[in-house]
Amino acid sequence: MGMKKLLFLLFMSPALLFAQNKQYHIIPLIQDVKSSFRGLAVVSDQILWISGSNGTVGKSLDGGKSWDWVNPAGFESYDFRDIQAFNAKEAVIVNAGSPAVILRTSDGGKNWISTYENNHPDIFLDGMDFWDRKRGIAFGDPIDGRLQLLYSSDKGKNWNDISANLKQVMKTGEASFAASGSTICTQPHGNVWIATGGSVSHIYFSGDYGQHWEQYACPITQGKSTTGVFSIAFIDHMTGVVVGGDYAQDKENANNILLTTDGGKNWTAPAKPVSGFRSSVVYVNRQTLFATGTSGTDVSEDGGNTWTKIADSSFNVIGKSQSGNKIFLTGSKGNVAVLQVQSSPK
Repeated sequence: MGMKKLLFLLFMSPALLFAQNKQYHIIPLIQDVKSSFRGLAVVSDQILWISGSNGTVGKSLDGGKSWDWVNPAGFESYDFRDIQAFNAKEAVIVNAGSPAVILRTSDGGKNWISTYENNHPDIFLDGMDFWDRKRGIAFGDPIDGRLQLLYSSDKGKNWNDISANLKQVMKTGEASFAASGSTICTQPHGNVWIATGGSVSHIYFSGDYGQHWEQYACPITQGKSTTGVFSIAFIDHMTGVVVGGDYAQDKENANNILLTTDGGKNWTAPAKPVSGFRSSVVYVNRQTLFATGTSGTDVSEDGGNTWTKIADSSFNVIGKSQSGNKIFLTGSKGNVAVLQVQSSPK
């Protein structure tokens, strides 16, 4: 086979890369939508929701093969950067910027109801997460030095402002990033972590559903408005990971991933880091993790200690099925893909 023909076939085929004796296929599902997607909720191997710019919300009931576009009317200019879905009917979306809104649907996206509104000029919601099918928490950048916190006990139908519970005053220039809706992470029994960046990076932790908070230092790359933690994930109440870096230099990989084994109090660097800036990280199980960003996707098969790049294509967020095994990615220019993992032939 001629070299030109070989290069053409490699370029035209879905991404096929090898690591740890496995094959990784990144297969595009959507490429003809103009919106940038940063919200991803994978309910099952078949049911997934996505959200993003231009007020766009999509839902698939067949693993991404076909899509229903269920954009909320009147919000065409909004950027819905995070979404939480409970099933094929119920979902909650949050936008970035002011005015801030949280919308909820209970009929599969046919109708959306506003359950929270805030017109403060400095309001900027970054993300949300739910502990279970009822209790959830949303948060936003500081106003007058105070991180904005909202709590729901009814699937996002109502939200209570609990910002006063966090006593620590954030530093000037410290904020969070809404790049993937994953700078917040919950675990059972009321555990929740929120990660920040900019002038300084911190981890804010609560073990009682946001009633009391602790602040931990996070020594990831920081000090500029483009740096810090962009995603945080935990597999249990002690073992977790943060990724980020500098999105303005997305191929640099100095100090852009850290691991913790004590609930976020202390962080250490892995033996071999991810290959560049990463805006989203997810645990598949205790050993297998994936991280993605604008300069590619990496995998770890040893709990996050060593990472191997498996793709160069740009994505914003990666998510695993809550009740299955499939892994999906979303990104700019309408990119949505599924990541398939196969054992390499011996």
